[in-house]
Amino acid sequence: MYHVHMEYGPDAPALKDITLRVEKSEFVFVTGPSGAGKTSLLRLIFLAERVSSGQLLLFGRNVARLRPREVPLLRRRIGVVFQDFKLIPHLTVRENVALVFQVLGQGVRESARKVERALELVGLEHRAGWFPLKLSGGEQQRVAIARAIANDPPILLADEPTGNLDPELSRSIYQLLDQINARGTTVMVATHDYDWVRSTHRRVICLERGRLVSGGLKND
Repeated sequence: MYHVHMEYGPDAPALKDITLRVEKSEFVFVTGPSGAGKTSLLRLIFLAERVSSGQLLLFGRNVARLRPREVPLLRRRIGVVFQDFKLIPHLTVRENVALVFQVLGQGVRESARKVERALELVGLEHRAGWFPLKLSGGEQQRVAIARAIANDPPILLADEPTGNLDPELSRSIYQLLDQINARGTTVMVATHDYDWVRSTHRRVICLERGRLVSGGLKND
């Protein structure tokens, strides 16, 4: 993205003059204090918000100029993991993960195979028939990750994915995100967990009051 500004209203700037580049298959962190713009940045990349000015390039296109009807198709190529899981309690683990394929209109047989593969990757194939409220917090987050990656998106965005988990459960989520990245998926994680950030030696994009402080480019 180049010189991107994003506002929630005339007097509510969220991101100011952001220029950064994330390489294919890279794993990067987005850090900064509360209100720095971390979630806004991820929402912009997921096309849940519109660029006010500047260029946002995804998959070789300037998505700042996309027509509204083009957004859903491009958004299918981006997986998103939220802090609060966003699982539907009356659906089983398998059904929660399969929701993505209902939206895409994919065939039952193909989607079933992909759902099972995603659950195997996160180590929850034995919980496929369980309901979310029967699972631990770490297991619920793994279901959310399985849903986000079930369709093999090239990009995975995670917004404070361990914010509600204890250190041991958080560690298992960190390892899982590393595994997903090792398969070639570009991963961006917004987090306050600076111990995790320091231990991985990966690039860190630091925001403060909506501005990029450091990490916009490799070796920055």
